[in-house]
Amino acid sequence: MGGFFGVTSRHDAVADVFFGADYHSHLGTRRGGIAAYDSERGLQREIHNIENSPFRTKFDGVFDEMSGNAAIGVISDYDPQPLLIKSNIGTYAICTIGRVNNAEDLISQYLSFSGGHFNVMSGGKVNATDLIAALINQKSDFVEGINFAQSVIDGTASILILKDDGSLIAARDKVGRLPVLVGKNDDGYAVSFESFAYKKLGYEDEKELGPGEIVEITVDGITQLSKPGKEMKICAFLWSYYGYPNSNYEGINVETMRYRNGQIMAEYDKECKNIEDIDYVSGVPDSGTPHAIGYANESGIPFARPFIKYTPTWARSFTPSVQSERIKIAKMKQIPIHELIEDKNLLFVDDSIVRGTQLKETVDFLYENGAKAVHMRSACPPIMYSCKYLNFSRATSEMELIARRVIMDLEGEEGFKYLDEYSDASTERGKNLRKTICENFKFSSLEFQSLEGVIKAIGIEPCKLCTYCWNGKE
Repeated sequence: MGGFFGVTSRHDAVADVFFGADYHSHLGTRRGGIAAYDSERGLQREIHNIENSPFRTKFDGVFDEMSGNAAIGVISDYDPQPLLIKSNIGTYAICTIGRVNNAEDLISQYLSFSGGHFNVMSGGKVNATDLIAALINQKSDFVEGINFAQSVIDGTASILILKDDGSLIAARDKVGRLPVLVGKNDDGYAVSFESFAYKKLGYEDEKELGPGEIVEITVDGITQLSKPGKEMKICAFLWSYYGYPNSNYEGINVETMRYRNGQIMAEYDKECKNIEDIDYVSGVPDSGTPHAIGYANESGIPFARPFIKYTPTWARSFTPSVQSERIKIAKMKQIPIHELIEDKNLLFVDDSIVRGTQLKETVDFLYENGAKAVHMRSACPPIMYSCKYLNFSRATSEMELIARRVIMDLEGEEGFKYLDEYSDASTERGKNLRKTICENFKFSSLEFQSLEGVIKAIGIEPCKLCTYCWNGKE
């Protein structure tokens, strides 16, 4: 995934961008970067590897090295950013969020007529932001170029540009799968993926860009360069997992959505009489916790934390590229509270069940520490498709998804014709999916939130939500 943050101000902008970009660290842990513009020093840039050290640690000395009244920062889970570009439409810094599925075709097409070239990274891969800049530069101005780039990209591209006059250009992806918000204070404006990032720095909500909308921002105001499109498909998984609790997207707060989501799951379980003899409701930390609070509040079962994650020194467990390392880190972070585990019937709510590998380790850990029973609830439907619009998962094959693997074991590839049935808990196939996962993971019971339940918890029209990872519908 990734996230960006930009500021144009009457005062130095680097400090706000330093903190604002750092507030996006939950979205990626591979590269971090800052670019700034100063009228005397021009454009400046720093990029650091943040795989083994936090963004703020790597950029701790940036205040001595960089200055300017406008700046942009980015957390990138893949390519180094921001890039500095000199082209026919100007000199600028650029960062992007999203995914380009047809990169090789676009690269080949560009090289066939341009006589240009790309810098390549190890393994010969072209930086996606470099490719997007090359697409923009084929046109005579930024607006025409951004619209062209977004029209030919198969995937998603939200774009933040810092021009060499100190202004910012922000563009939300063409169907709004990702949020882009603008905040304002007395000195200027901030652009952000996460709204809480600028609020914490003293900015107030000013504008949320619509799908495909492009704006130019100076200290004096916001100018709309391209109107928003009518179609929106914002990622529903942002509320279920990726979004930070304090943020709002399309006016819907992440944390309160998760409470509603848990409440809806508990209502279903009460109706089906699935929650008898449960001692505690718990969340798989951290993002499962608010779903569990909503579940506990509705069910009347006490909320508790039978284990705590030790996070001061351990990195996020899903980020290492080697699965065995992810499992090891996840296990090392889990510190049990024996009084809340021994001889207890526990119901855990997780934000999702993707591969299931870490979850199995967690359940084994609970039984090793004396749990009598472990019931599991997923705050979203079974994930049946790898996302082709955002890099929200490190899964490289749909067969890494636990639901797909179980269906293959049950019916082979023939079962993939019935994914809708497997998602539905009321069908025989749906019951078999849940029963098999329970047997494999030693769950006492398992249920997934329904697609209708997630949509109800978000509270946005279904046609405006992207639910591809659950139902394969674009």
